[in-house]
Amino acid sequence: MAALYRKHEQAYVTQYAEVRERARAAGHLLPGTPGTLKLRSGTGHGYWYRVYYFPAGTQREQIVAKNGDKAQLQQMQEQIRFSEWVAEQVPTLRRLGFQVADKITARVLVELHNGNAFQAGLVLVGTLAYMAWLNELGAMAISSRTMDIDVACSARLALVAPISLLETLQSTGLNFTPIPGLSPKERATSVKLPGIDGLRVDLLVPGTQLGAVVPVPELNWAAQAIPHYDYLLADPAAAIVLAGWQCIPVRIPQAARIVWHKLYTSVKRADASKRAKDFRQATVLAAVLMDHDPQALRMAWEAASESMISPVRILRPKLKFEFESHPEAMDFFEAALAAPKKHPPARRRR
Repeated sequence: MAALYRKHEQAYVTQYAEVRERARAAGHLLPGTPGTLKLRSGTGHGYWYRVYYFPAGTQREQIVAKNGDKAQLQQMQEQIRFSEWVAEQVPTLRRLGFQVADKITARVLVELHNGNAFQAGLVLVGTLAYMAWLNELGAMAISSRTMDIDVACSARLALVAPISLLETLQSTGLNFTPIPGLSPKERATSVKLPGIDGLRVDLLVPGTQLGAVVPVPELNWAAQAIPHYDYLLADPAAAIVLAGWQCIPVRIPQAARIVWHKLYTSVKRADASKRAKDFRQATVLAAVLMDHDPQALRMAWEAASESMISPVRILRPKLKFEFESHPEAMDFFEAALAAPKKHPPARRRR
């Protein structure tokens, strides 16, 4: 059986690292294309504007400064130069085999970043977090295309003032609308773009009852409860997502905790295709971690409750087959799943 992943060449890893570090230090990101500066003076007063395009192709203008305000103009020039540099780097990284999401995803994540949502405690989960870890760990693997952006929080977000998740997403210029709840009284937990394949954004929180609706006042929205999400969201990591022509700072769960939680959901989910996707992502990421940081997998196993690990034991034969080309991973999971955990840790609640 073929190996589950390949390693990027070190020169490419270094190139990615430079993009990541510069993006983390960039602060506010310019939405849309980098754009150009134009001076307009039709009213008798000169003003500089940034003219740019959204992913949908709509031209927009942003007032920058009065003519003569050199400081403001220079600041925008520097932001545009940085955006142009990133817009050159991201397609190159895509050609080299790094994981890059689409332009619509970029537009949403930029808006959430600029609204300080990730800095306040929002965590990017799901396939996008998996893609981010592949890049971070210098690994090449096939990743299924996702039309979902899953974000989560396990505690009250540290926002200066509450924001509206719906209004934040609609400020992208994209036609996001709420997905109605199962009953008229049930609050929406997701928004979606039109069409069968329209991008969907889901808000998730920890909870014992799968799908229960939980208010999130800081976002003037509600979230779906997911079992063992308190485990998944503990101590998230700073990361970036490459999307469109952008590089967006985010926070994502620890890679090893993603592995164990995805193994759990690969057993528990009702949708067979989603179960298969979760299993594949878990095993690929586990194989990568066994080469990079095997201790992280063990520590994540130790932190997990027996109630989460127990359903995963049914996967032992399947894991043995999947890790045929990764004997160290095979041995680790055989040992970890051989017997019940004696002292499961206490679970935290939202």
